[in-house]
Parts: sequence; structure tokens; C-alpha cells
Amino acid sequence: RQAFTLIELLVVISIIALLMAILMPALLSAKEQGRAVVCRSNIRQLVLANIGYVTENDDHFVPAAPDMYPTGANNRRWYGVREDNNSPYDSLKGPLVDYLGDGKVKKCPEKVRFVKGQAWSVNFEQGGDGYGYNMTYIGSSLWQNGGVENYQRTTKTTEVVRTAGTLMFADCAMVNKESPDTPPYLHEYPFAEPPFAIYNGQLITSFYMSPSVHFRHRGRANIGWCDGHISSAERIDYGDTNAYGVKSADFDIGWFGSLDNSLYDLK
Repeated sequence: RQAFTLIELLVVISIIALLMAILMPALLSAKEQGRAVVCRSNIRQLVLANIGYVTENDDHFVPAAPDMYPTGANNRRWYGVREDNNSPYDSLKGPLVDYLGDGKVKKCPEKVRFVKGQAWSVNFEQGGDGYGYNMTYIGSSLWQNGGVENYQRTTKTTEVVRTAGTLMFADCAMVNKESPDTPPYLHEYPFAEPPFAIYNGQLITSFYMSPSVHFRHRGRANIGWCDGHISSAERIDYGDTNAYGVKSADFDIGWFGSLDNSLYDLK
């Protein structure tokens, strides 16, 4: 039999390499799209779990952080409970456990390098697995008043006027920096922060909150709304630094839609 010549072999190798160069981006894109689809499913489960919670809790949504500062132990969250301030939250002990399929919050499948296993000073919200909840308007009544009791009393379904336009859950993270000499890093952050803080029912527009929506899916973030539908959105331009002195946009964190609270508030 006639063997391949070296030139013929090199031609075959070149063709294979060319095909790989053409196909690999498509394969990688398909994998990324698959992860985004799984993420949307995870967020849908969180929304449905919260709706299930509502039916058995006098129409109130799950509390985001009922024992948060200034007087609480700060060990209870919408997604879990922890033993002390240096431990991760255990979602198998969280308030949504009875309403989730396997009893725990599923991790966002996108490959995000969150800092884990550190003390509270470095990683203070470990356990939410990449998702954040609208604490200001849904998981509390801080939109009415800033008292401690407003962390415990959550919004009722009848108070949400625009269910299709009020964010409940989203892809979230926070970029932090310990000191000017240390590099910034990402950690889990379980709250979807609106652009402006609210106190005693009044927006404080003199400064922006630190953004937390994470546009990790090829520049898009997945969002779950109070009516149960899921969508995705791109980040809008926002040039300010966050509370830790880091430009959030450099880490794909920011806001979407418009630079106000209209997609978070109830009306």
C-alpha cells in the first residue's frame, strides 16, 4: 500500500487544526449558553420557592437577613443559617429548604473564582452560591422605615404593584479590597442592591450604593422577577468606585436598565 507522504500528512494536520479553530469557539459558546440556561433554572427555582414560602407565611416573602446589625447576631439569611460569624451559611438550615427540590440553593454553574474558606473579615457572606435577593424592597420593609424591626418584617405580595417589573433574585457578587496594597477579589454577596439607599421611605440620591449584580454570562446577568418570569440583561455604564475603592465594572459588576431604583421598587 502507498503510504502518506510527509506533505500529505502535514496537509491533513493543517485541515484538522483549521476545523478545530472554526469549531472550538462554537463549542465554547454552546457550553457558556448551557451554563446560562442552568443558571436561569436555578433562579426560577428560587423565585418559586419564595412564592411557596409566601403561601404559608401570611403572604410575606422570605426575610433576607432578619437578625442583621445593629443588634442581631447576624447569622441568619434567606439562603441559610451559620453557627458563628466566621462560618459559611448552611442552606440546608435555611428558611427556603422546604420549598426547594433537594432542600438547598443550587450553585450558579458559571466558573466564578469566589474567595472561599476565609475568616469573616475576608469573606462574610459565603454560602449563597452566587445569587442575590432584593432585600431593600422584598426581603424586608426597609423601604418603609430603617428600624431593626424592618429587617424582620418583609413585604407582602399585595404590596408589590408591578410584579413583572420588580426584581426578586439575580446573579450577584461583590468586589472587595482589604487595603491599598492588596489585590481586589470577588466574594459571594446575597443581596441585589439598588442604585440608591432608602431611609424612612425617602431615596438618598446624594451617593450610589455599591452595585452587586454580576454580569457573568458573557456580559449578561440573569434576573428573576416577582411574577415568576426570568430574563437576562446587559450592564449599563457606571464609572464610580464602590465602597471598597474598586471600580466594579472591571469585574463585570454593576446595574442594568436605568440608574435608579425603578426595577427594584414595588411601584
